Amino acid sequence: MKIPDTEVIVKITREVLTLFNIEGELNIYNDLTDGIVTTRLMFNGRTYVNSDTINPNELERAEIHRLVKRNLYVIFIRDFNKSPAPYGIMHGVRPTKIVHRWIRALNNTINNSSIQDYIINRLKTDYLVSEDKAELLTRVAIRQIPILNTSDEYTVSVYVGIPFCVTRCLYCSFPSNVLPDDKKIAEFMQVLARDVEAAKDNITRHGFKVQNIYIGGGTPTSLPDIFFAQMLRMIYNTFYNDEVVEFTVECGRPDTITLEKIAVMSQYRVTRVSVNPQSMQQRTLDIIGRRHTPEDIIRAFNELRYGGNWQINMDLILGLPGETVDDVRDSLEKVIALNPDDITIHALAIKRGSRLQMTLDDITSNEKVSNTQPLNQNKNLFNLPNDEEVRQMAKVTEELLRVNNFEPYYLYRQGYMSGQIENIGYCRDEAVGVYNVQIMDERQTIIGIGGAATTKVVDFKNNCLHSVFNAKDLLTYLKNVDYYIDKRTNLINSIYD
Repeated sequence: MKIPDTEVIVKITREVLTLFNIEGELNIYNDLTDGIVTTRLMFNGRTYVNSDTINPNELERAEIHRLVKRNLYVIFIRDFNKSPAPYGIMHGVRPTKIVHRWIRALNNTINNSSIQDYIINRLKTDYLVSEDKAELLTRVAIRQIPILNTSDEYTVSVYVGIPFCVTRCLYCSFPSNVLPDDKKIAEFMQVLARDVEAAKDNITRHGFKVQNIYIGGGTPTSLPDIFFAQMLRMIYNTFYNDEVVEFTVECGRPDTITLEKIAVMSQYRVTRVSVNPQSMQQRTLDIIGRRHTPEDIIRAFNELRYGGNWQINMDLILGLPGETVDDVRDSLEKVIALNPDDITIHALAIKRGSRLQMTLDDITSNEKVSNTQPLNQNKNLFNLPNDEEVRQMAKVTEELLRVNNFEPYYLYRQGYMSGQIENIGYCRDEAVGVYNVQIMDERQTIIGIGGAATTKVVDFKNNCLHSVFNAKDLLTYLKNVDYYIDKRTNLINSIYD
């Protein structure tokens, strides 16, 4: 039986072609016979074939999709001498969700001491994940289980989106806005108050228990001090109680962190903050559009450390323009020397809508008609490390973090990631970011408030997830907030009433 080229089949085929940078005319056919999925690729007068058998313990449709992708991946590795990717055919944002699903399905049918080996072997066999990434995924997923077990159907987190930044970084594709004038900020605060009050009504009506409060963005601390204090007081007075486990504020850029904001966060019992250098190399900061210095990062970190009783996260990005393995090692050593509680290592993802992607697109387009010196200088400015270099950067960061007693506790992946690796959070003992774990596994309802926020409601009865989104565009959110409030309320009521 021929497998039709549904939207999903086309999508997963494109994922494999993109993974291996395959272009040109290809004819690909898939069929299902007696539980065996066969893929045929016809190219330059030759036919390449691979087959595999459906796992009867999994949903047939999901297995067809997996095996179509696996077959095509095997053909390119075996017959076209392509190099294996670290995560094989795993493409989704949340690979640990698959591991958690497998563990739940075991239902104590396998000895606990054997679970790790079972999961690692299955990741390698079913998804062709490399040995080290299979071990990493398994270790992280198992570490998360006690955290996930602290939640139930009526335990929720609250996410508050503050969609402003002081400038837009070169690589950024997030729906943030350069900070407007005080009049527009005041309008946003009024609209946010309505959104917050409606979310409070949702929580009260259904008897939800708030486990985590997370204020993100954008960069929440880009708000002027007076508006930041107003926002934080509003969130604290509405959602905080003694049952809240974690209260996080993304401080992000050191040029937005002031002593006044630190004092307000301490007053309102914030438990987790961040200062995110991305790099400790001045030339890199200049290229990516960060208007601060490495010294500013150190200053902001020390002020945060002495200004409150909280855990501090710091972010670094691998694969930034012009950086080397030695640059990454130097940046991480300087960050570790500050003694943060949590360090998140991101791999650069070149996203549509970012200035980096648009600039690279312009360079590619212009090079077809011109080879002028200024153009070549511009291209050199955005000299991006290749995948192998980024993987070496990741290896160095893992080694340094392990030696300094940081252990991985959550990870996620994105499309177009340098090195085809992952974003991964490492922390010291007792410093696990609970919200980070909950939102990645998508088994806790998240109530989204503010600009570009997403509400994710878990339907425990039908074992599925439903989402609604606030507008990414600031003016649309301000004008139509009642519409977004109604969408969130109707979704929550439809699941919990």
